[in-house]
Amino acid sequence: MLLFGGSFDPIHHGHLIVARAAAERLGLTRVVLIPSAHPPHKLDRALTPAAVRVRLCELAVSDDPLFAVDPWETRQPGPNYTLLTVRHFRERLGPDVPLYWLIGADSLAELHTWYRVPELVEACTLVTVARPGIDLSRLPELEKILTAGQLERLRAHVLQTPRIEISASDIRARVRAGRSIRYLVPEAVRAEIERQGLYLEERRAK
Repeated sequence: MLLFGGSFDPIHHGHLIVARAAAERLGLTRVVLIPSAHPPHKLDRALTPAAVRVRLCELAVSDDPLFAVDPWETRQPGPNYTLLTVRHFRERLGPDVPLYWLIGADSLAELHTWYRVPELVEACTLVTVARPGIDLSRLPELEKILTAGQLERLRAHVLQTPRIEISASDIRARVRAGRSIRYLVPEAVRAEIERQGLYLEERRAK
């Protein structure tokens, strides 16, 4: 099972294309989208309410059996950490289901700042989506806290997937500017954003 966490504010075709490509490369038949409530690295920006982002994710994948949406993180108080989410799925699924967690290359470069990283890399297999311009051959900060075997496992799961230049921040900016987001997000997501009047103003943390 491939777990894919993020703020998804909003979810877009880039998320879905990359997740599908990673699942196919790994031979997996299930991708679980996990919208976050309060990502520890995004506390400077107020997110769209969690229930709305969960709904957008559900609309995005409603007709695709590969994907599921799990709102567990949005129900946790305060910032949540990836390790806690992985442990939740491990407890729910049992010890025999392989768990993979999808991250971007920029997240791998910052992984040393995450919560209890050595335990995280043992609790699941981190799968990194490669991005041009980011050198993953050396990870000096991770080399200080992970074993050689853990580092080898991280590097062995760096995947080449389609390069999709779509960002949620650009989508929000386009909505504020009155520009179309058609083809950037699934049509059901675009319609819901328009129906609810989402992203017409920038949300800032208080």
